[in-house]
Amino acid sequence: MKGIVFNLLADLVRRDFGDDAWDDLLDAAHASGSYTSLGTYEDAELFRLVAAASSALGRTPDDILRWYGRGAMPLLAEKYPQFFAAPGSTRPFLLTLNHIIHPEVRKLYPGADAPQFEYPDSATDALVMEYRSARQLCMLAEGFIAGAADHFGETVEIAQSECMHRGDARCVFQLRFAPGGAPVAS
Repeated sequence: MKGIVFNLLADLVRRDFGDDAWDDLLDAAHASGSYTSLGTYEDAELFRLVAAASSALGRTPDDILRWYGRGAMPLLAEKYPQFFAAPGSTRPFLLTLNHIIHPEVRKLYPGADAPQFEYPDSATDALVMEYRSARQLCMLAEGFIAGAADHFGETVEIAQSECMHRGDARCVFQLRFAPGGAPVAS
């Protein structure tokens, strides 16, 4: 896993809980804490940090991953505004993941192993996203989706009909969008 993933987590923990909280997580996870954005680190180190945060905060690891994904999106938008400018809203942004954003990620961070998404046909106010990754970080992806909706000032309803954690071959998200923070219509 690339160091940028750890850098974003460190920034979020420090922002929301303070420097001491990040140091405590590193100690609890037996993690080094020295991450360069271009460096490659064991996936297990992120999972240990998530487990330590889960224990410290009394929240599930899935909740920690969702919080992380949602909170990381504004940091990514600030660091890489070029990815967020053209789409204009969440749905078109998500459709750029495979053919624009992840190829650029691989250029910026050689060796990055980004997940793959597929998009079966869906309505303009909805999107079906199929997620595949050996890391099975679908809850992180869910947080990123929610964070993207926040960034674009939209509301997204997220349901997951299939999940690798339940034995499925992939995770399938059903997304419904509403503009401007309005409730999603049923």
